[in-house]
This record gives sequence, C-alpha cells and structure tokens, in this order.
Amino acid sequence: MAGRVEGKVAFITGAARGQGRSHAVRLAQEGADIIAIDVCQPISSNTEIPPSTPDDLAETADLVKAENRRIVTAEADVRDYAAVKAAVDGGVEQLGRLDIIVANAGIGNGGNTLDKTSERDWQDMIDVNLSGVWKTVKAGVPHLLSGGRGGSIVLTSSVGGLKAYPHTGHYIAAKHGVVGLMRSFAVELGQHHIRVNSVHPTNVNTPMFMNEGTMKLFRPDLDNPGPDDMAVVAQLMHVLPVGWVDAVDISNAVLFLASDEARYITGVPLPVDAGSMLK
Repeated sequence: MAGRVEGKVAFITGAARGQGRSHAVRLAQEGADIIAIDVCQPISSNTEIPPSTPDDLAETADLVKAENRRIVTAEADVRDYAAVKAAVDGGVEQLGRLDIIVANAGIGNGGNTLDKTSERDWQDMIDVNLSGVWKTVKAGVPHLLSGGRGGSIVLTSSVGGLKAYPHTGHYIAAKHGVVGLMRSFAVELGQHHIRVNSVHPTNVNTPMFMNEGTMKLFRPDLDNPGPDDMAVVAQLMHVLPVGWVDAVDISNAVLFLASDEARYITGVPLPVDAGSMLK
C-alpha cells in the first residue's frame, strides 16, 4: 500500500543519521514532507560515539529529495526549546502544516553503575533523552491543534524503557520516563484526535550501537572486540536468533503508528525487539 502518509508533514528530531534519517526517508517514501533537525555536534562527554555532522543532515535532505518530497532542515539542540520551536515553526511556515511528530533524538553512554555515574553524564542523558522529548512535543503540538486534523506523535524509547540493564542506569531512567510522557500526552491530547505512542527498539545497527565503546561493554573479556564478537553476546538478549535489528525495522513501526492504519491506537509502548521482552 503506497502513500500511507500522503500529503502529511512530519517533524523528526535526530534526523542526521541512524534511526532519525531512516524515519525521514521511510515516511518520505510513503508521501510525507519532512521537517528534520539535528544538533550536528557533540552534546555529551562521551567520546566513543562520533557526533553527527552538518554533512550528515545534508545527506538526509538529499535522500528525502530523491523520493520527490520536500524537506526543511535545521541544526537545533533538543535541549534548547527556543531553537526547536523556531525550527518547527519555520518548517510549518514553509510546508503549510504539521501532522506527525517523531521525537527520536537521543544519546547513549554507559559503563558505570549508577552510584559511579558522573553528574554531567546524568544531566546530559536526562536533558536530551527525556527533557528533549518533552520539548520536542511541546514545540510541535500547537501546530497539530491549530490544524484541527488530529495527528500522530511517536516517541523513541527503548527496551530499556520497559526493563533494566546494568551499567546504563541513567539511560534506563530517561527511557522509562519517556513512557510516562507518552501516556500523559496520550490522555491529554486524545480529545483532539491526536494519538501518542512510543517505540521500544532493541539493539539497532546504527552508530549509537555499532561503536568501540558498546563493543567493549558487551565483550569486556576481549582487548579489541568487533561486531562478530559482540553478536555472540547480543544474540543472547533475544528470542529471535539475531544480535540487532536494522533502522528500517524501527521506521516501519513508526510509519504504521503515524498512518491511518493505527487511527485508534494510542498510549501503546510498541517493542521492536526480536523478542527481548520475553527474556
């Protein structure tokens, strides 16, 4: 079924690469125009994960344009409400409407137990992965309301938003908080035919997962672990015999929740997890 979000406009954060880029391209393939933002610079003390760049965001724009859809991009930090609001306001001014919000931007760092996590790492994590989600929705909701057509909001959480893992407690706390935001927004906005759901990916083949720090976290017994080494352990997290999923697997879930096929689905935490929640 083509054109599942035909004529709609989607606002996506963290769109320079990884899941955010995949979401932008997938929604564009199904007819949506895109407002895409990303910080495009380092935003935490974690140096294991290379930051996104302006060139990454430009490449996302080219990929969307290749689908014959319009895109408006901006470099904005989801911690900065004024910048996020300016970006979405400008995008709506150019594209004429807003129907979908995908609050995807996030960071990942770990390795310490909670009692040894630094205050800076804690604050960066909460500010981006929880407060940034709230600010994203806060900035976009007025346009959904003024449009009077309802809408769909999808928040990116994690399987770590539904259960705990060691050595990533600040991430776990933030992603659990996203579920609270999702449910609260769902009950507050439902009267306006605005649906709010969350997606909960397991490991995803993106730079945030496929990096030296994560490989060492999974395989501390090896000096220089690679993807194949990590896969042995990562597969144990799942019922299906895979160590991770692809970004498009998450994008397909986002597309479904954004489309009219999910018109009566709201307040749902949807795992895309290869059976991780069964473990």
